[in-house]
Amino acid sequence: MRWSFTLGTFRGTAVRIHVTLLIFLAWIGMAAFQRGGAEAAGQSVLFISAVFLCVVLHEFGHILTARRFGIVSPEVTLLPIGGVADMESMPQKPWQELLVAIAGPAVNVLIAGALLAVSGAFNLHEAAQIANPSVGMLERLAATNIFLAIFNMIPAFPMDGGRVLRAALAMWLGQANATRVAAAVGQGFAFLLGLAGLFGNPMLLFIAFFVFMAAAGEAQMTTMAEAARGLPAVDAMETRIATIGRGATVSEAIDTLLATSQDDFPVVDAAGRPAGLLSRGEIVDALRESDPGAPVAPFARKELALIGARDNVDVALPTLNQGDPVGVVDSDGRLVGLLTRQSLAEIMMIREARPDWRFPKRAPAP
Repeated sequence: MRWSFTLGTFRGTAVRIHVTLLIFLAWIGMAAFQRGGAEAAGQSVLFISAVFLCVVLHEFGHILTARRFGIVSPEVTLLPIGGVADMESMPQKPWQELLVAIAGPAVNVLIAGALLAVSGAFNLHEAAQIANPSVGMLERLAATNIFLAIFNMIPAFPMDGGRVLRAALAMWLGQANATRVAAAVGQGFAFLLGLAGLFGNPMLLFIAFFVFMAAAGEAQMTTMAEAARGLPAVDAMETRIATIGRGATVSEAIDTLLATSQDDFPVVDAAGRPAGLLSRGEIVDALRESDPGAPVAPFARKELALIGARDNVDVALPTLNQGDPVGVVDSDGRLVGLLTRQSLAEIMMIREARPDWRFPKRAPAP
């Protein structure tokens, strides 16, 4: 994720912090300083930092449980709204997804129990006053973890409760139908939350919008995965694509850009093998920053992810879900097509119109 940097790594997963979280901490510190001076500012920043440490532990509950099922998470990023674990996929078996989803809130419950055991007495009314610095930090932190566990179990994506609901329903309805039901429940909850926000709490409106969009996105991603399951890349790829030669000039790249509405252009060598990827924005940047006769290849800032023509589209979903295209190559490594979110969306529409449709087997270019 852009605008984030790595704090450290644990068990192969990088813990990253987004710059907006630092701004949020600074804002908390300044607000507390104005109210009670340096000591209040220090206590507030320390408490919020402790809360985000609990968020990290929550995310590692998911990550380490998923790893037992062979799912790797390369990084987790801390944002002002919480933590986001970048998992390569979710378990295919409902009971596995159930365990992964419930592991995070379970960690919060364990943390709350440990803090209560250390602090001794616990006054629920006082501990609920999370913003009150006169209440003991351990009690406030315990109450916060209880709140995190309860809030995350709300049956709405992207909260863990939405995944728990989906996993439970999938045992009877199947993954696709369970996702549709869970997404509808999540969007219904978002509507009620937004309605409550209209009566005095604008923050609820923001949360409602976030939950509604996340539920819709989850449903779309699952529908896409269902459409891609067992489908060879050769049957889903775009074949009429514009490419840019590795030795092409900026002027030639501009001509290619103007000739098509394509968003990304594979860079290929003389043999047709992929050598990078240029977006429309990068081509325009090349024109702005260099001479029209200069080579355009150095402006390609990323490699093109590749899969074989006979590989299943499922392999490409993590990259496609990030908005990046995937190149399809033949047995000699030559580019024969491109997989994009648009091409998969077209497959989804065709299969929705005719579920029994069978795509013709297209042979890769010789």
